[in-house]
Amino acid sequence: MNESRIVVSLGDQTLCLYRQNEVARRYRISTAKNGPGEQQGTGCTPRGLHVIRAKIGAGQPEGAVFVGRRPTGEIYSDDLAQANPQRDWILTRILWLCGREPGKNRFGPVDTMRRYIYIHGCPDNAPMGVALSHGCVRMKNREIVDLFDLVETGTEVLIQE
Repeated sequence: MNESRIVVSLGDQTLCLYRQNEVARRYRISTAKNGPGEQQGTGCTPRGLHVIRAKIGAGQPEGAVFVGRRPTGEIYSDDLAQANPQRDWILTRILWLCGREPGKNRFGPVDTMRRYIYIHGCPDNAPMGVALSHGCVRMKNREIVDLFDLVETGTEVLIQE
């Protein structure tokens, strides 16, 4: 039985990992610049109950770049960022979320998984505690590695305002 759960607070821009109802880890994060919302194409962070459907990137180096959930072989650097200013950097690890509430964050135009909503690493110079993402939950690379190693697929994730 998985006794861990994650609670993401959009208002506080924090992610807490609970183990047996005690806070085991607390991280500063960055969620959607466009705020909360479930509709596809809005660039918002979906609310409600989710589950980690897939863990992607085990064994990849810190700063590994992902496109379409696959490592590109690149490692994030300032030079790479300057050469690709349009990219939304998904780095190091991916925890792919799946909604658990039909009509709210699962199925149809509100489906979190089909919207490719992740908890993932981002450039270390990206500010945390400020809503700036395109809908995902961004974390520092070192911290996403820590969280990734502590959770399993099936871990519940509650995203709340």
